[in-house]
Formats: sequence, structure tokens, C-alpha cells
Amino acid sequence: MFTPRKVVILAVIAAVIVVGVGGWWFFLRDDAPDKASADSVRETLDEETEGESASGTVDGTWTIDSSVGSFDDFSGNWAGYRIDEELGNIGANTAVGRTPDVTGSITIAGDKVSEGSFEVNMTTLKSDKDLRDGQMKGRGLQTDTFPTATFRLTDPLTLPDNATSGGEVPFSAKGELTLHGVTKSVTLDLTAQFASGKIGINGSAPVTLADYDIEKPVGFSVVSVADGGTFEFQLYLSQSS
Repeated sequence: MFTPRKVVILAVIAAVIVVGVGGWWFFLRDDAPDKASADSVRETLDEETEGESASGTVDGTWTIDSSVGSFDDFSGNWAGYRIDEELGNIGANTAVGRTPDVTGSITIAGDKVSEGSFEVNMTTLKSDKDLRDGQMKGRGLQTDTFPTATFRLTDPLTLPDNATSGGEVPFSAKGELTLHGVTKSVTLDLTAQFASGKIGINGSAPVTLADYDIEKPVGFSVVSVADGGTFEFQLYLSQSS
């Protein structure tokens, strides 16, 4: 039979077990935001255009539209990084940093995307940890020294006949990515979707840190960082008048 004292002891033990398990879950859980998806882009486009499909000519210049969606819930424009790391006393973690400060445009002529260039303000990258963001200013990406990253399309893209029907249009976009002061030829895997007066794009490309002379930041809290990560983005463009 349990005495009041035994009941109290058992309650304390149970509480310790619950806190312990909960504590481990808190430290080891991975709260990295989801990757950009064609579904999330379509949802935002439908909200912006009330589901209207593209109409009329798509020829001309399409420019980043900062009024679409919100950065707070990642429904708007953003670009950034995703990389695996090992943190002291925490374990494996996926670090994700993003910024809404992206500018640029594409040019469509006939069935071709003939030009495209974008610039990312790396100084405003934000992750879930202020300490990581502060370290990035002088280490790793060294955003104080290399404040911008750019992508320039080098090969035209051909639009399929059904590009403006509202469905997902996959592309492999060849271009030059300049990161950390180094320019490399890359291929961006992306998906474009047309709506009334809008284009939504999401995609990514693998990035090997050594290729861009980026030294992996390690220290007391960061045990290790993967050799490479992912450059990822979600963008919305409006047709210029």
C-alpha cells in the first residue's frame, strides 16, 4: 500500500521523467522551416489573383513584386540557405537562413525567357538563432565583407506551349551564381507557375562551401558543419507596364 510519502516520491520521479523526455525532445527536435514547394506557391498565387489564370501576352519584363505574400510565414519572396550542422549539447540540426530582400527581373520574348538576373541582400539573412546570424557577419558567409549574392541566367529558357495554363512548369536554369565573392556556373532546378499578371517561382541548387572559398564556422557551440548545403528561393514577379 502506498503511503503519502511514497506517493509524493513517485510523483516527483514521474515529473522528472516527463521533464527529461520533454527536454530531450526540445533540444533534439528540428524546427527548420519547410522547403519551398510548388503547392505553397500556387496557394499564394491563388490568393493574390483569386484563381485567375494568365491571359494575354506574357512578353516583356517581369520584376520581383515585394507586395506578394509575407515573409513572416514565408508565403512571400525569400532566398537563403539550408545546411546541416552538429551543435554542442544539442546534436544534429538543419540551419536555415532566409531574407526577403531580393531584387531582379526576367525578360520574356515569344517562347523564350531571354534574360534573368537577381540580387540577394545577404546582410539581412535571418535564422532561428541570433548567435548564428551574428557569426555569419564575420565568419562563414562573411556578409559584412560580401553583402550580396547574385544569379544571372546565361542560357535562354524555352517556354512550353502550355506554360500559361496555370500548371507547374519545370526548368533547369543554367547561369552564374556569385557567392562570397566567387562566381561559378550552376544549374538551378526550379518550377514556374503563371497566373493573372503574376509568376511564382520556387527552386534550389546545391552549394559546396569550398567551391566558394567559404570556411566552415566551428566553435564551442558548433561542433561541425556539412561540406555543402542548398541555395533555395521562392519568388513572385509581376509584369511591368
